[in-house]
Amino acid sequence: MSEDPLKVLSDLASEAHNRIQQAHEHINPVVEVRQGMRNSGIPADVMTIDCLRTRRRIVLILHDEQPGTLLFEFIGLDEEPGGPFRSIPLTEVGADTLFDWMQDYFSD
Repeated sequence: MSEDPLKVLSDLASEAHNRIQQAHEHINPVVEVRQGMRNSGIPADVMTIDCLRTRRRIVLILHDEQPGTLLFEFIGLDEEPGGPFRSIPLTEVGADTLFDWMQDYFSD
């Protein structure tokens, strides 16, 4: 049985978060898993990574209808996610990927 994709993504985000805090104290991202889509009947899990200082957000979606794929979008903190979402195979996402996204998108 394969590992739960949300657990995999959460573990990667946790590692990337720790690394980004060590390398870039000023970024200090906030990672949150949101269950609102599932609670509304949409078969997907959402993770957001926010930078309060730059007011930017990375939205990560694991949708049951696209197994093995991570959907993502870079938006402003005050914007609503709406796509179009880009996608990448989850197997190609590592802590390095998330670290690079945070470093590049959240830096001034």
